[in-house]
Amino acid sequence: MKAVAIVDGEHYPDVVRDALHELPYEFVGVMLVGGTEKLRDAPDYGVPIVEEPGEAEIVVDLSDEPVLTPELRLALASRFLALGLPYVGADFRFDPPTFHPFELPSIAVIGTGKRVGKTAMTGHVARLLSRDRHVVVVAMGRGGPAEPELVATPPTLDDLVALSRSGRHAASDHLETAALVGVSTVGCRRAGGGMAGAPFASNVLEGARLAALLEPDVVVFDGSGAAIPPIETSARILVAHDRSGLNAYRVLISDLVLVPGEDFTLRLRPAEALEGRVAVFTTGPAPTEHLDAEVVHVSRNLARRDLLAEELAQVRADTYLVELKAAAIDVVAEHARARGARVVLADNEVVAPGLDEAILALVPEGVRA
Repeated sequence: MKAVAIVDGEHYPDVVRDALHELPYEFVGVMLVGGTEKLRDAPDYGVPIVEEPGEAEIVVDLSDEPVLTPELRLALASRFLALGLPYVGADFRFDPPTFHPFELPSIAVIGTGKRVGKTAMTGHVARLLSRDRHVVVVAMGRGGPAEPELVATPPTLDDLVALSRSGRHAASDHLETAALVGVSTVGCRRAGGGMAGAPFASNVLEGARLAALLEPDVVVFDGSGAAIPPIETSARILVAHDRSGLNAYRVLISDLVLVPGEDFTLRLRPAEALEGRVAVFTTGPAPTEHLDAEVVHVSRNLARRDLLAEELAQVRADTYLVELKAAAIDVVAEHARARGARVVLADNEVVAPGLDEAILALVPEGVRA
């Protein structure tokens, strides 16, 4: 296998030459990354010093501290993974995630972690494109169905409660998108997530095939946490709250990078009119000042069932406004219904001037309105 080596001036050139000879690769060059002040003359490594990996099929790191810190190594790994090259060292190996070909125009929305607004962004993209196109969303999650599940009709609250009582996770991302955006959605599952975003196991490829059968104009793939849908999409949008480590790889493979709080904000949008005294339940710091209602309680513990139970015991409200996440259905909706109160689902509206134009520019020309 043709390889390029990462070397530094802290290592004597003859030591590097011997290592290149001993390792089981065909070295076509070395990339000198620092420590050159230690070198007396121009180093002779037996192969050319290069700036780019060129025809190499793998990158072999023969450098070390202090020239390459762990942070710098992950930055290098991100760069090479984005080029499709494995990056290996004495006791580590990073391989680029595999993305399966997909024949339809598509956009993936990915994130650098959980609770960064990724699913809200997916909903915004799907809502925008569905104004004049046939859009299908494929969403993967840790609690998704064992077989890809098509939700062609927006589920009602009764539907979600019934799912919860049957033992299903009724707040999966695909159900949230189907209920609040109103487009056909395919729910998938994934287990595990590598440092570069590859899921260990998923049924997303099968979900993509199911979506294709619907003959949509555009398919929107919704990532899960920091895991990336294993599909070669036409474009990617990254919601990035953190660029450290291998998140730099996610930045490099994305066409649009958005930072929560800087490039966009989220605002709760009730799916129905609010009545009477209102209790609000969210997973994060969603503001409530804009709500046209008498808000008597705000909980941001929707993902903390222990604290949520304590709060609910003290709440006295006519309407429970709840994000469709975490314990929204099996805890909050059940509690409200038992007390004869209304339950209203809350969408997370993306507020970002100029964002729609940037999203539309990512749609392949053949399906632009």
